[in-house]
Amino acid sequence: MTDRTPTTVRARGLLPSLSPAERRVAQVIIDERATAARLTITDLAERARSSESTVVRFCRAMGFAGYSELRLTLAAEAGRADDAAADEPVGSDINESDELAQVVKKIAFADARAVEETASQIDIAVLDQVVGLVVGARRVTVYGVGASAFVAADFQQKLHRIGLVAYAWSDMHMALTSAALLDERDVAFGISHTGTTVDIIDALAEAGRHGARTVALTNFPMSPISRVADLVLTTAARETTFRSGAMASRLAQLTVIDCVFVGVAQRTYRQTRTALDVTYEAIRVRRIDGDRRRG
Repeated sequence: MTDRTPTTVRARGLLPSLSPAERRVAQVIIDERATAARLTITDLAERARSSESTVVRFCRAMGFAGYSELRLTLAAEAGRADDAAADEPVGSDINESDELAQVVKKIAFADARAVEETASQIDIAVLDQVVGLVVGARRVTVYGVGASAFVAADFQQKLHRIGLVAYAWSDMHMALTSAALLDERDVAFGISHTGTTVDIIDALAEAGRHGARTVALTNFPMSPISRVADLVLTTAARETTFRSGAMASRLAQLTVIDCVFVGVAQRTYRQTRTALDVTYEAIRVRRIDGDRRRG
């Protein structure tokens, strides 16, 4: 994640890798982001039912030298967040008593925020490396199950449309079979919101064992999938009641996928323009034009 990444976004991404006590500290920072900077280290420890030493460990896990640095960062971010807070729907979750109009507003806000926060925390250096790997690959194999399977299919379709050899697998027998046939000329791309999906982890590990370069896309940079990937791209999506594996996480993943795809298209500009023109012509006759409607 970049230095521009909001502290609350970084804290959410680290949650699964923290100890229970450190997780409670992180949750206070996330839930009380507007006022957390006013808390002393003792106040924060008490609020999190933890200890001052746990707060310090949490600060170091976040990359801060100590609590003072965390507090100054939170204060600066709180000032920038004041303007955005006016547009935020009351409450961060969907409640049983919410009217449908409020549900729509909360969903739209969560989805838009997921895209914005994902874009703000993309590590450009890592993104650049991933783009370079895809451009130079003999083939790109993408793995995803559940909701992530749709994102994997979208990525495969985009790469295929510009003339690159790409496959997407959601059946894990097929995924492992494909991974076993990869080598150092290939790239394997695993998509898992939680970073704990065993099927995707196993497929990436298998691809890596055969020499392929491996890339993970996850919401949690310290999750198990990161340990089997050469490069890790992250999203920043918050999920709510009724929305586990929600549209917000898929939109965040698609945002990163689009960044990779456009980066690849830029570096292969002439090939991409030719492929797009040829494929457009191939399907143009399948559209209903004005003459057909009049006939």
